[in-house]
Amino acid sequence: MSGIRSETHLQPKEAVFTMKLEPELRADFMGEVAFEDRPASQVVRELMRGYIEQRRRVREYDDYVRRKLEAGRASMRAGRGRSNDEVEATFAARRESSLGQDDLERNDSRR
Repeated sequence: MSGIRSETHLQPKEAVFTMKLEPELRADFMGEVAFEDRPASQVVRELMRGYIEQRRRVREYDDYVRRKLEAGRASMRAGRGRSNDEVEATFAARRESSLGQDDLERNDSRR
């Protein structure tokens, strides 16, 4: 369980969390935890920790993308970047060159 603390070391529980949910959802959930012979509160804590970890990763990735975007924008403002048209032209030439090379290699292999 990456990022989720194990329940083997019990922490003191000092807060109570009450929530409303559909009776069918509760019944299904209670049936599943009973099948695993696990306390519902343990599973809910694991789900909560997993959700918190997931949201933390999303925020970290969003921050990473934001920093990369700002670095690219700063590079463009400083005149170190290339326009989309320049990049497209460069890679179109590379693709054309690569296709020509592939044709030469195919012709050589047929001989």
